[in-house]
Amino acid sequence: MKRIPIALIYSRLLIGFIIILLSFFHVNHYSFFAITLLSVGLLTDVFDGIIARKLDISSEKLRRLDSSIDQVFFISVAVATYIQCPDFFKGNLVKLIFLGAFEVSTYALSYIKFRKEIATHSIGAKIWTLTIFATLVEIIVHCESVMLFELCLWVGLATRLEILAIVFTLKKWTNDVPTIYHAVKLRQGKEIKRNRLFNG
Repeated sequence: MKRIPIALIYSRLLIGFIIILLSFFHVNHYSFFAITLLSVGLLTDVFDGIIARKLDISSEKLRRLDSSIDQVFFISVAVATYIQCPDFFKGNLVKLIFLGAFEVSTYALSYIKFRKEIATHSIGAKIWTLTIFATLVEIIVHCESVMLFELCLWVGLATRLEILAIVFTLKKWTNDVPTIYHAVKLRQGKEIKRNRLFNG
């Protein structure tokens, strides 16, 4: 039972690789398979943490691993989507580079300050994950996205700014920090309340 969360986390690596292969070989009904696998990947991301906390095995190492594999998973899906719909990515290249730079900056700051990658699993980051999911689904189906992509862009920028603020605020590396408000409380040496089901 205690291996289930780790199995769910690593399953996203396999799912991401399969989606890239399906895209590369332009299989029939690619959209159906890709969206199904993307949905399964999202569900594994939801339940790995929940199960780990239920089994009382949630640890710093597990949360760091979860964050790192999440990045690889969504990058894999983005690569697969680019293979199918290169024009969308070319048309939004500047925005994507700008957003990517903010994402990289959060990791860079965390490495510079704590010598560890971020694993805040903030509420904002979870909301952004859902907007990424919805945007990718729309692009996979239509090879375009306007309103959803704009929403994803601005939610992404806002949540990256919050994570930067969280990292700046924390005195020591901490995983599962729901918001900047909680980071301030931690800096003051106070305990914070985390949602047992979703965050910590």
